[in-house]
Amino acid sequence: MTAVSTPASLQRSMHAMDNAEVLRIRNDFPVLDQLVNGKPLIYLDSGATSQNPLSVIEAEQEYYEQRNAAVHRGAHHLAVEATEVFEDARQTVADFIGAQYEETVWTSNATEGLNLISYALSNAALWAAQGRGGSALKELAIGPGDEIVVTEMEHHANLIPWQELAFRTGATLRYIPIADDGSLRLEAAAEIVGDRTKLLAFSHASNVLGTINPVAQLVSMARRVGALVVLDACQSVPHMAVDVKGLDVDFAVFSGHKMLAPTGVGVLYGKQDLLDVLPPFLTGGSMITTVTMERAEYLPAPQRFEAGTQRISQAVALATAVNYLTETGMDRIHAWESTLGQRLVKGLEGIDGIRVVGPASGTERIGLAAFDVAGVHAHDVGQFLDDRGIAVRVGHHCAQPLHRRLGLTATTRASTYLYNTTDDVDAFLDAVSGVRAYFQA
Repeated sequence: MTAVSTPASLQRSMHAMDNAEVLRIRNDFPVLDQLVNGKPLIYLDSGATSQNPLSVIEAEQEYYEQRNAAVHRGAHHLAVEATEVFEDARQTVADFIGAQYEETVWTSNATEGLNLISYALSNAALWAAQGRGGSALKELAIGPGDEIVVTEMEHHANLIPWQELAFRTGATLRYIPIADDGSLRLEAAAEIVGDRTKLLAFSHASNVLGTINPVAQLVSMARRVGALVVLDACQSVPHMAVDVKGLDVDFAVFSGHKMLAPTGVGVLYGKQDLLDVLPPFLTGGSMITTVTMERAEYLPAPQRFEAGTQRISQAVALATAVNYLTETGMDRIHAWESTLGQRLVKGLEGIDGIRVVGPASGTERIGLAAFDVAGVHAHDVGQFLDDRGIAVRVGHHCAQPLHRRLGLTATTRASTYLYNTTDDVDAFLDAVSGVRAYFQA
């Protein structure tokens, strides 16, 4: 009998990640092989922007070298090839999150995706009043007396668009508060999400607290009152397996630059029946069927929301990043980062004068930790660490209301990814242990 070998990708999926594998993975990321202030770079800022493997860099370069052309607009060879790889990338990303091709819209980033939903919903009332969109669109219209619900832990990108939607429509914005441990107060949520709620928007995982929110419970609350659900998946899709159909959310957004891809590309997922009825956000070429001097008719999703020249090379590179993550194994990545996250929190909790925000060690969280150092401003902590070659994020992390709730103006955040080792975490913890002595705090 001839022996059948197991593919390397399947072999990897059969065992947990460890430092030895991570060190091999690091070889794919050229930016990590450098010195900062004479020290080997330890990159702990992937929660803001991840690094790119060579395969992603080469995919974008190869597109420009071999098939650069406008998509959907030409019959010549390059245009056909460009359109094929562009739409193949859409299918790859759709499969990655359990969506359909038609439900996957390219955006510049998650922020644009959230604004797209916000503006489309505010325009729904205008369209419905003019008899456009039919009864299905009329059901989506938001106006005075309606309520939009967010949470106290939201990134500004998942807060300000809803503030503005409330302002434009006369609706009321409400929020679900957090408990001291960084979890949502679900008993309060059950009272806040009520008959007037038209939309519930929340993050899957907090970019400050590391909290992983109970999506199923929150979706259930929304379903009981017929509210739409918008999921900010920026800190979940890059780090764990996410099935948007299984989660039963109506919309979800995430950004390529947080998941090994270039900047300038993001994704909006929306249920097809919703996307096909919503008014477009941007208008112009490539998203129309018929145009007269008086009015236009629009294509169904996804092209309905993709006016103008698209971010083609970035989409191709994002699909390559998705393939890289898939081959490594999202469950394995999540497990490894959970290990690193717990190591971060436990280590920080053991240092005098350190306050970690969010769940305590032993409680599930994503692979990041934000903290305050008594007597030392977060920006000084960041500079201290940078002098030692350690890259972290400092500030309010685009979450000022959350920091205000925590009684802080800023924190220092360390965030991990699949290319970080336990040695990276330990070096970071060793450096943090010396911060207060250095500043005599």
